[in-house]
Amino acid sequence: MKMLLLVLKAITITIVPLIIFSRSQAYGCNEAICASTVSKCMLINSCKCDLTTCSCCKDCFLCLSLLYDECCSCFDLCPKSNDTQTVPLSKKSHVEDFDEPFPELFRALNEEPDEHKRWNSFTYPISLPNRILSPQQEKNFEYYMQSADKKYNSKTVKLQAATTNCTVSFLAECNSWSKCKQSCQSMGATSYRWFHDGCCECIGESCINYGINESRCSNCPSETKKLVEDDYDDYGQDEDYDIMIEDI
Repeated sequence: MKMLLLVLKAITITIVPLIIFSRSQAYGCNEAICASTVSKCMLINSCKCDLTTCSCCKDCFLCLSLLYDECCSCFDLCPKSNDTQTVPLSKKSHVEDFDEPFPELFRALNEEPDEHKRWNSFTYPISLPNRILSPQQEKNFEYYMQSADKKYNSKTVKLQAATTNCTVSFLAECNSWSKCKQSCQSMGATSYRWFHDGCCECIGESCINYGINESRCSNCPSETKKLVEDDYDDYGQDEDYDIMIEDI
């Protein structure tokens, strides 16, 4: 009897995700590409939540891994695919700041071209105000002076902009999101941008808007679109990964 219950349970676990997936496929989910990965994410409940609050969105993003763009519509996490409005993967990206950057190290690594050609550096000028402005603050401010006759005079001062250099590094090869994050952190970057085509951009301390919003990795994506293999099952999980940047 126990054996029969176990068999029925196994069949239920296998069939239910397939039924749900079949319903999703009818509304634009690509079965040929997504079947295996979507079933796995359903089995471990990575994408099971109220999409209004999106409490599982991050876990689902990590579970779908490199197939997120093709399969997110299976869980209604993104609009159904429309070939006439498809945005290239090189235009989609994920950005994040590091809590403990090492700007001195990042500058030192990018002063000269990397002799092993592991990354390419780009430095370009940007203009920054002398004080950091929040979106609510004005670019002009007004102060008041009191004269000897106790009359107040106001004067408007325009904040002056200062020019500084922003340096970013594009890793040569394609990387998974987790590998990109670890590589940039090991270089001392202040933040990073990972493009959905696998290109990884490490960003220096003086940059604004997370550097260059364009995929510029020299060998990524390759002609065969073969990404550095970081097993789909390992994507984004808390395991030890080999850092691409060695002997820094």
